[in-house]
Amino acid sequence: MRSSRSRRRWSLTRYFAFVSILAMAILGFALVWVTSTVMRQQSVNDGVATAESVVAYAAAPLSVETFSGSQLTPEQTAAVKRATSGFGERLVDLRLWSTVGVLMYSQADAETGFPDPSRNGRVLADGEPDAAVIVDVRSGSTPDAPSEQRQVLDVYVPVFPADARAEPSDADSGVDAQTVIGTAEVMLDHAPASAALRSAVGTVTLVVTGGLVALWLLLFRTVFTTSKRLQTTALENARLALLDSLTGLPNRRLLTERMTKTVAEAQRDGARLGMVLLDIDRFKDINDSLGHDHGDELLEQVADRLRKALRDEDVVARLGGDEFAILLTDVRSVEDAERLARRVRGLFTPPFQLGEMSLHVETSVGVSCLPDHADDASSLMRTADVAMYSAKHRRTGVATYSPDEDHSSPARLVLLGDLHRALDPEPGAPRELELHYQPKVDLDTGRILGLEALMRWQHPTRGMLLPSVFIPLAEQSGIIHRLTRYALTAAVEQLADWLDEGRSTPVAVNLSAHDVTSGLVVDVIEELLSDLDVPADLLDVEITETALVADPSRVTPVLERLAAVGVRVAIDDFGIGNTSIAQLRDLPVHELKIDRLFVTDLDDGGRESAHVVVQAMVDLAHSFGLRVVAEGVEDEITAATLRRLGVDQAQGYLYSRAVPAADVVALAMLPDPDRSSTRAPRRGTRGEVDGTSVTSLKMRATLPMHEGGADRPHTDRRSDRS
Repeated sequence: MRSSRSRRRWSLTRYFAFVSILAMAILGFALVWVTSTVMRQQSVNDGVATAESVVAYAAAPLSVETFSGSQLTPEQTAAVKRATSGFGERLVDLRLWSTVGVLMYSQADAETGFPDPSRNGRVLADGEPDAAVIVDVRSGSTPDAPSEQRQVLDVYVPVFPADARAEPSDADSGVDAQTVIGTAEVMLDHAPASAALRSAVGTVTLVVTGGLVALWLLLFRTVFTTSKRLQTTALENARLALLDSLTGLPNRRLLTERMTKTVAEAQRDGARLGMVLLDIDRFKDINDSLGHDHGDELLEQVADRLRKALRDEDVVARLGGDEFAILLTDVRSVEDAERLARRVRGLFTPPFQLGEMSLHVETSVGVSCLPDHADDASSLMRTADVAMYSAKHRRTGVATYSPDEDHSSPARLVLLGDLHRALDPEPGAPRELELHYQPKVDLDTGRILGLEALMRWQHPTRGMLLPSVFIPLAEQSGIIHRLTRYALTAAVEQLADWLDEGRSTPVAVNLSAHDVTSGLVVDVIEELLSDLDVPADLLDVEITETALVADPSRVTPVLERLAAVGVRVAIDDFGIGNTSIAQLRDLPVHELKIDRLFVTDLDDGGRESAHVVVQAMVDLAHSFGLRVVAEGVEDEITAATLRRLGVDQAQGYLYSRAVPAADVVALAMLPDPDRSSTRAPRRGTRGEVDGTSVTSLKMRATLPMHEGGADRPHTDRRSDRS
């Protein structure tokens, strides 16, 4: 196994070594061969130039006529020897040949001989020298002496009339200066040139070899270093792929692998497994308040406590963020798993020491077991996640999986498919999604000054569904923008119908936090108002305070565009967010809606602090010229208290539930209110408003009540709105 890993580790390096050595050898051989060839050719060229000089000297004492005869006279022979004596021992032999191949002169005193017919003929025909390196073999000076061998450069050189002494008669004879009158065979000692060539080639070979070896070593070192670095990076990536870099615990991938194997073993052996999922409550607040470095330190301490407190066979993993998972490999019962989960939660009771600060942390823990709640690794993780969020939502600390709490079941996916169908119904099919309208009443006059549109879903099999069932599903699945466009379209179309009937009651539509972070919703509103010719002041939009403070830098430009169009904006659920006075002063809003949490505390026997808080909200809003609306008004006493505190308008079951558009006819026939009018807060006795009974401010008795008297009023809460 180890040798196999070594081969894999060195495969890149060895491959490079083999290929690079082969390439370097070919390159080195090519460089040496080209260099030696060039140098050898240059040596021959130098020898040819010397041979031409020899011929020029040798032919100078001779006339043109001489090359037409046979051998030279003794005087001519002596003249040639004197002329060529300056070339010394390098001139091994010089032979002059006539055009017919007769030996005219031989420096070695040869009396007969024959030239190389092919070379000599080529020189006579082309008039160009012909050189070749040959081995010259000559007999020894004595019969017993061995023959001498010498490497010579044998050059056949053409002799032109210009090389010989030209007589006046030569010109008259018509001999052309470019006519070859003979040839000369010059043999030059090539041994010194060959030795020098060998030495030069050897030097070049050493230089090339050394340079290529040095280059190869440099490249090999670079490749080797890079390969080692890549191996180290790959090993680190492999480690990080399986372990959490912060805590060193197994990550989700490694946990999944261990779970798959452990679940298979448990199913084979009939054993029970437990999954405990936990996350730290309000961890984001800890990060935001103390900084991410302290948040990381807290996670490291949490991991350390979990690792030390659990059994060796249990698997503790960090899934990401502040979420941890514990795989219990040997659980006797669901109750046993829940007991271990409570023990895990007890680890968070002692404070965590972050620097000089002691921090108390709470956690929410979910428990599920296999085969009780799941039949595979994936469903075991999912059911534990459902249980954890149930514990967080219900603030129970620890929760065991219950199907009743599972909103991520396959039935929820079916409901999502039904919602897609409801948003895009087939031609001729009845609309399932519709808007109901709840009036907003002036606390002074009892007149209806506006309506709030609330989405309802008449499901074909499940009956009437409130927004709390399908709005979160739409937000999680990303179709909330389609649902908002549907609501806006229905509301503006209804306003257009009422305008055609002579009614002009303003309608408020709720926007999701996902809508107000994008300017696309403004484009939709502008398009609808323009296409249906509806005045912008008849359409209000409401956004929650939490949506506003979550991302003010993106929400504020959208609100400013809405204000520029003429659409009025209301801040809903005011009081539960963290809107600053500076934000409230600068935002282009016209209305504050006090959250029902504060309104509920105002009923008979309510806390005095609630009166103070509401009064402060009213005074703050009025100081900025904003209208104040209280929602969730359910009795006359609360209405009278709100009027005494200066609240402008109210809505709630005291006046009407949300009703279909067809049942709002009686409301819309009321005189149009003057929306620009303002009033000062007036105080009256409890239960009356300036001598007028609060009961008389209720809507006329003919207003239909279509949501059933058995429904408790507080079921139509903020979360039920679109």
